[in-house]
Amino acid sequence: MSQDRGFSFEFFPTKTDAGHEKLLATARQLATYNPDFFSCTYGAGGSTRDRTINTVLQLEREVKVPAAPHLSCVGDSKADLRALLTQYKDAGIKRIVALRGDLPSGMGMSSGELRYASDLVAFIRAETGSHFHIEVAAYPEVHPQARNFEDDLANFVRKAQAGADSAITQYFFNADSYFYFVERVRKLGVNIPIVPGIMPITNYSKLARFSDACGAEIPRWIRKQLEAYGDDVQSIQAFGEQVITEMCNRLLEGGAPGLHFYTLNQAEPSLAIWNNLKLSR
Repeated sequence: MSQDRGFSFEFFPTKTDAGHEKLLATARQLATYNPDFFSCTYGAGGSTRDRTINTVLQLEREVKVPAAPHLSCVGDSKADLRALLTQYKDAGIKRIVALRGDLPSGMGMSSGELRYASDLVAFIRAETGSHFHIEVAAYPEVHPQARNFEDDLANFVRKAQAGADSAITQYFFNADSYFYFVERVRKLGVNIPIVPGIMPITNYSKLARFSDACGAEIPRWIRKQLEAYGDDVQSIQAFGEQVITEMCNRLLEGGAPGLHFYTLNQAEPSLAIWNNLKLSR
């Protein structure tokens, strides 16, 4: 790994013991590649809080890779958040991914004392000073709930100004959207590193469902090729590996400060891309 680029992997906490063991096995396999950190997601409204905490502490303690819990403010009081921050700080956690968080069905925007991710970033800074490296989310193709692109840029700038250290993007399949987003926020005075989030392509129907929900556009030519493969899993994975590897190489050659892989708790799809990257690691 080159010294000036950061590589990281994301997991989600599982609901079963068997799933958890698989997650840890995946993490141990990925740990041999010396990533900068592992991140762990946090369910809508904090619904996976305990599983997220346990997973993060285990990754940090047993797998011995720095772990970064996702922390969202929707549905949580300041007291809840303060207790979580204290627990993470006491456990030696040094990085947090600060998000507004998904709204559980039936939960209104007013739930919780902090409304936006920028509020959460400011709260973490006020409570813990510079202890945590704070990651925030970026949306090159615009957050699905944003009114428009300019509003979304303004939201991102607010998060940076509130004290974020760096950002990880929602995944995308169009490198130009990333480069344009970075160019725009640089003109607005934001200079924090913005790391592309990378989603390996392994299953077309799941990817299409997920992408529609989170506002990630699958370019028509990719969608049509994946549709043409039908249930041919091998062809889907080979095509996906080629497309995503080419995009990652272009991102790194264009100045991206690293890559953050959405693993879906699997090692092989991310490593297939990692091992094909041109640049020294």
